[in-house]
Amino acid sequence: FLTPLYFMEGGSMEQEMGELRRYRTQSISRGEFSLSDSFYFYIKGLESIVDDQVTQRFSSEELVSWNLLTRTNHNFHYISLRLTIIWGLGVIIRYCVLFPLRITLAIIGLTWLVIGTTLVGFLPNHRLKNWLSELVHLMCYRICARGLSATIQYHNKENKPQKGGICVANHTSPIDIVILANDGCYAMVGQSHGGLMGVIQRSMVRSCPHVWFERSEMRDRNAVTSRLRAHVAAKTNLPILIFPEGTCINNTSVMMFKKGSFEIGGTIYPVAIKYDPRFGDAFWNSAKYNMVNYLLRMMTSWAIVVNVWYLPPMTRREGEDAAQFANRVKSAIAHQGGLLDMAWDGSLKRAKVKEEFKEQQQKMYSSMVMGKKGSTHTKRSHYLY
Repeated sequence: FLTPLYFMEGGSMEQEMGELRRYRTQSISRGEFSLSDSFYFYIKGLESIVDDQVTQRFSSEELVSWNLLTRTNHNFHYISLRLTIIWGLGVIIRYCVLFPLRITLAIIGLTWLVIGTTLVGFLPNHRLKNWLSELVHLMCYRICARGLSATIQYHNKENKPQKGGICVANHTSPIDIVILANDGCYAMVGQSHGGLMGVIQRSMVRSCPHVWFERSEMRDRNAVTSRLRAHVAAKTNLPILIFPEGTCINNTSVMMFKKGSFEIGGTIYPVAIKYDPRFGDAFWNSAKYNMVNYLLRMMTSWAIVVNVWYLPPMTRREGEDAAQFANRVKSAIAHQGGLLDMAWDGSLKRAKVKEEFKEQQQKMYSSMVMGKKGSTHTKRSHYLY
């Protein structure tokens, strides 16, 4: 009886339950309940536990070989005296030589960003102010990139985002902004903060039309869309930089893009970002590390090596809704970056599975048991239980 369960190939719910019932006298076409149907859901639950395609995207990418960073080899054991000496020298170089230089550069970059943008903000609105603002932003981001020892290779620069457009990219780390802004200026979109981050945000918005929202506004989807649409309508404004996944993914895949960014209108400029984990893991696991610990790990890595591809601009096709457009852009980014294209929502990182996913499977099975006609070839979900 276990043989058909083990060797059963993937298919629709009706096909797989039909395979289970093949060893019984009861046919699924009769529209009756069979106890063997429960094994279908047991199998799906076990598959989710053994090979969960969602949660593994929120942990650091596994390396083929050790890169002499202690934190990337969880099974470290003594191999040889020579290797131990090399690792020890690496620790001294990274923490005693590189780290002080990097933290100094980061402080210089952030300090000049606050001072420079504040001074430029006092100038009247004119092309000179815009030019100086872009110059200050580029200079500061490039200094900060040096503070991370970032080695960046940009491809297809003829497709760089233009003013009045929307730049969308896959999201791995907060430093994605530094990586992209190292080659061009963008208008940032995000929530207003207090403390040091608030000081930086307020100084930046004086010289450049960044779009900061209060916490109460972030819940108002119409208000957010209206402000972004107004920004895009002004063709002299810098392109908006948006990460539609809404959370950091470990750079092995691209997860579902929120459709809100694609309802604004205008031209979309897709960008694919791919980090090389052999020199340093850029992924930010916010559930495990706070921002300070994360930056410490970045500044004590060997380097941040990354490739950036600018894809041809894309616009919404006739008869294409925002969700379909978002999926098309996501697929293009995944293909260019060599990443796995996944349909799952990145919000599953913190939130429970939506009830509608469970109800979808329940309705499919109910229609089969009750004998209703209809297609059951819809998306499979592992989250009935």
